[in-house]
Amino acid sequence: MSTLQSTRQETNTVRPAVDVLRLISLILIVIGIAVSGYLSYVKLTNVAMICAEGGSFNCDVVQNSAYSRLLGIPIAYMGLATYLVMGGLLLFGDRIPVIRDYNVVLFFAINLFAFLFSMWLVYVQVGILEALCVWCLAHEVIITILFGISILRLRRHMSA
Repeated sequence: MSTLQSTRQETNTVRPAVDVLRLISLILIVIGIAVSGYLSYVKLTNVAMICAEGGSFNCDVVQNSAYSRLLGIPIAYMGLATYLVMGGLLLFGDRIPVIRDYNVVLFFAINLFAFLFSMWLVYVQVGILEALCVWCLAHEVIITILFGISILRLRRHMSA
């Protein structure tokens, strides 16, 4: 009986932390969808982007560079798709039998790729284009925070 009670206590102490990390991830993903959604809208409609101009900030240079597309697909669309997939994993991954066991690992893997690609894009902005985009940097900060959270979630998953 005491083993059952200790198992329940362990579950109760670990579970809320996981839920908090998941909730924070979901909030960040919603913000990421808004940011990448705006970037996708601007790319799709060719409207002028709201941006802090001056100094190193010049969103038009970044958004219209050769680096704003990969294989002809705007990077903004890929960012939006990434957030949607990660959000889907967080919301529905535990409910889909095929994904359930690998949900946390899959989320981490997608986030790892997104993080590394985002760091490449920061390098492009700073080192090659010598221009920064506030919206792009917001995306990169969100992905970086999500990456840190996904590491914590993966650690908990691997130790469970």
